[in-house]
Amino acid sequence: MSKLNSKIPEGSVAEKWTNYKNHQKLVNPANKRRLDVIVVGTGLAGASAAASLGEMGFNVKNFTIQDSPRRAHSIAAQGGINAAKNYPNDGDSVFRLFYDTIKGGDYRAREANVHRLAEVSNDIIDQCVAQGVPFAREYGGLLDNRSFGGAQVSRTFYAKGQTGQQLLIGAYQALMRQVNAGTVKMYTRTELVDIVIVDGKARGIIARDLVTGELQRHFGHAVVLATGGYGNAFFLSTNAMGSNGSAAIKAYQRGAMFANPCYAQIHPTCIPVHGEFQSKLTLMSESLRNDGRIWVPKKKEDAEAIRAGKLKPVQIAEDDRDYYLERRYPAFGNLVPRDVASRAAKERCDAGYGVGATGLAVYLDFKSSIERLGEDTIRARYGNLFQMYEKIVDENPYETPMMIYPAIHYTMGGVWVDYELQTTIPGLFCAGEANFSDHGANRLGASALMQGLADGYFVLPYTIQNYLADDIRTPRMTGDEAEFVDAEKAVKDRFEKILNIKGNRSVDSIHKELGLIMWDFVGMARNKQGLEQAIEKIKAVKKEFWSNVRIPGSGTGMNIELEKANRLADFIEVGELMARDALNREESCGGHFREEYQTEEGEALRQDDKFAYVACWEYQGEDKEPVMHKEELVYDNIKMVQRNYK
Repeated sequence: MSKLNSKIPEGSVAEKWTNYKNHQKLVNPANKRRLDVIVVGTGLAGASAAASLGEMGFNVKNFTIQDSPRRAHSIAAQGGINAAKNYPNDGDSVFRLFYDTIKGGDYRAREANVHRLAEVSNDIIDQCVAQGVPFAREYGGLLDNRSFGGAQVSRTFYAKGQTGQQLLIGAYQALMRQVNAGTVKMYTRTELVDIVIVDGKARGIIARDLVTGELQRHFGHAVVLATGGYGNAFFLSTNAMGSNGSAAIKAYQRGAMFANPCYAQIHPTCIPVHGEFQSKLTLMSESLRNDGRIWVPKKKEDAEAIRAGKLKPVQIAEDDRDYYLERRYPAFGNLVPRDVASRAAKERCDAGYGVGATGLAVYLDFKSSIERLGEDTIRARYGNLFQMYEKIVDENPYETPMMIYPAIHYTMGGVWVDYELQTTIPGLFCAGEANFSDHGANRLGASALMQGLADGYFVLPYTIQNYLADDIRTPRMTGDEAEFVDAEKAVKDRFEKILNIKGNRSVDSIHKELGLIMWDFVGMARNKQGLEQAIEKIKAVKKEFWSNVRIPGSGTGMNIELEKANRLADFIEVGELMARDALNREESCGGHFREEYQTEEGEALRQDDKFAYVACWEYQGEDKEPVMHKEELVYDNIKMVQRNYK
């Protein structure tokens, strides 16, 4: 195992990225044609990386489990993308975006990476406008901005409630231009099932054709993982059902460090669970908190009457409504960060003021904004989101408040990467949500799209050259090398083992069992006893999976149950790792809330003297406890203080 080296450049934080680019190694155009790069994933990070590297002249192989790159989960992001353009002239700057991101992450992110993200944010907007992304515009013709949680300026660029979709179309167009030019070869419905290591370096992948079941060997001088997060370990989340953490787990099992696995984000603005047969949860964009006000009844008897169906929310008088975020956090109100808003909703519901049939919901009300701005304005800003809510809940949110409740959304933890986005395996890079690098313990809204495009368009095209410059004389491998053969055999053996269990339980039934354990013990609130129980319960789920799962069909041809089973085996691994990391981190910070560590007012209580580090976990082998290493976090430009949004 290589020693952790974050490779942070010299100089002040504002000069580090410039210094890096001034002194990095380059690959000349003729030599780029001699180098192959594998990019796994076609979301914003993957598509932008593949398009950029193809445009530069590298030979790129791009893989997606979808039937089209456009179906990557980035399409589901609704609210917007952050940048420090300061178009509203309200005091924004690169430094303020940097500061808000560090603070929003509860002082658990690496300074240098976050400042670089803030620096390149403005370039992202220019790039996307040039691609034709239809951002909203204000009367004077400039791009419009709206507010998101954790900031007191308006810096979020948006395209109605479809920002992720429109940004992905822009990246997709750039990508398909390179596919047409021949610099990128696209592999759809193809899944990474292992990473091939040759002489200590990532030199390729084993992939499975999800239609034919065929295993394929692919060589690359470097491999980029841009495969998203692992939130579906909870079964119910806002992620698409196909979203999975398998590529990251394969990297971990091959020797890459996994950083801060316990940092999972709970999004406060989701449609509540409505039945035990539900397969996923639906996100209502954080942008709705710009004009929506969150409340519960002040009187428990009113909440009880609503839950019993005897009272409707519109019948609750204004004086009998508790706008609890505005009451508790007057400086930020409804636009506090996601972790703060989520815990506040849970606290109100736990105290007996929740609404809906289960009592696990609060109201998001647009009555005041409709009266102030008019329904047409609200419809123009959020119309598609309101329509989606009405289709799911069968209530008109223009007339009655939406019901929302927190749900698992984004994972801030992921594969450890250095400043160059390279993992502890040389030649293996990781971008977007799949890495840990920019968000600390909590991601601010509208920063996921920013990080994905920053990594793909403006970071990797520089940093990967610094690595590949030493590889221009490395010949291409055929795939017949022993390392490729052995990796493929290991995958075959794993699939055969799963198919031959022939137990009595479906994949989904075991996944639901895992999800309930994760939500109950590793969810919105955690404690020592619960986490210790979770580890033992997850071990029992693992034993049940490997002894009693039943997969119909065979390993040849399309077999969706086999796909799901392979991913569930990885979710079980990451679930246990999350619980271990949460048990080790004896503090509360961001999305990681240990009940033993909170202020008198119920806020997260950090222990900077003990836990101001990145927890990096090293795999030790099947059924062996992983080893934790530390990357100390040093803040030279920001003072660590207890977060205050009041």
